[in-house]
Formats: sequence, structure tokens, C-alpha cells
Amino acid sequence: MPRPRADRTIENSLRRLGFVRIAGVDEVGRGCLAGPVMAGAVVLDPRRHIPGLRDSKMLSPATRERLSDEITRYALGWAVAAVEPAEIDRINIRQASLLAMRNAVFALAPLPDFVLVDAFRIPDLPMAQRAIVHGDALCAAIAAASIVAKVARDRLMDHLHELDPRYGFGRHKGYPTPEHALALSKFGHSPVHRRSFRVPVLFDAMDEVAGTGGKPGFDR
Repeated sequence: MPRPRADRTIENSLRRLGFVRIAGVDEVGRGCLAGPVMAGAVVLDPRRHIPGLRDSKMLSPATRERLSDEITRYALGWAVAAVEPAEIDRINIRQASLLAMRNAVFALAPLPDFVLVDAFRIPDLPMAQRAIVHGDALCAAIAAASIVAKVARDRLMDHLHELDPRYGFGRHKGYPTPEHALALSKFGHSPVHRRSFRVPVLFDAMDEVAGTGGKPGFDR
């Protein structure tokens, strides 16, 4: 069965109401143990169709890269914003995700006159907005934001891997995997890890892979 593509039905209905610059917004990296949470904001050009837009998680890395290049080339506006691990630890991941999305919207120039957000409403926006559940799978602008943010974050994690390959960031991008759990057990937290995150399920994965019963090196 073919994977569903996000379309422009919602954006088109808003344009008929008189809105012109309609931004899609989404965040990536919320469930990671390392690296920033990032948000993308994209204002697509209604005159230029970009085929294949869908939730970034449903795309191969090569397809995401290609689509991100098309989006940033042809969109009327786009921006990416990040909130770093220390700030995530200070304010919590939900607030950090909302902050990243808000900062991405305010980085657009000119500002949009309507914002479509995946799942959440963003506090303190001066323009109208609408939260759409599963928006990255339904709405082209949100899907585009998801793709741009995902590619930007993956590139950053690849760079962090080059700086410190011990944790395997280039492979898992900071997400909780058995490999990541084992590296944390062996090396402890790096400066780019979120120290406030607790993921007990990783201990079982680590034990299964390592064949040990202990959980050394983790700050529970």
C-alpha cells in the first residue's frame, strides 16, 4: 500500500479566507538523549508544487535530503531553530519544543499571517494558528517543516559524531538505542547529552546486548 502524502487542502482553505503567508511548523528530536530539539518553519509557494511531501519519519535519508534541498530552494520562506541540551534540562523537553517552534516562526521574514502546527499550539504567537493532530502526515506545509528540521538536525548529529565518535551519533542521531545505551554505560554523559532524561528501558536493552546484569555509568 502506498504511503499517504501530505496535501495542501488546509492551506488552500485558509487562502480562500484571505490568509497569504501560511507557515507549517514541526519539531524533531524530542525523544532523543543527546543533541538539541529542533523546529522547522516553512511557508510554501502555492504556485510551486513539491511532489512527495510527507512525514519525515516515513522517508529515506536520501529522499529527505533531496526534498529538503527543494523546499529551501523554492519555499517563500523557511527557518530552523534549536534549543540546546542544557536549556532542555533547565526548562523540560515540552517547553523546549514549544520554544524551538516559536523561535522558528519568529525567524521567518516576513512573518506569516497564519501558522499550522503539528499537534501543539505555540504560546505567545501574535498571529492566528491551528494545531493539527498528525499534521506532518496530513498537511504539506507541516510535512515540509518536518523534513527541513529533520535534515538539519541529522547533519548536526553527523558533525557531532565527527567530533566525538564514541557514542555513534552518526548512526542513531542521539535517539535511545542499545548501542547508545552501551556507549553511555561505558563513557558516561558527554557535553551534548540531556542529563535530565531518564530512560529505564535502555537498561534492559543494554543488559541484553552486553550480557551483564549491572547498570554502571548511568545516573538514574
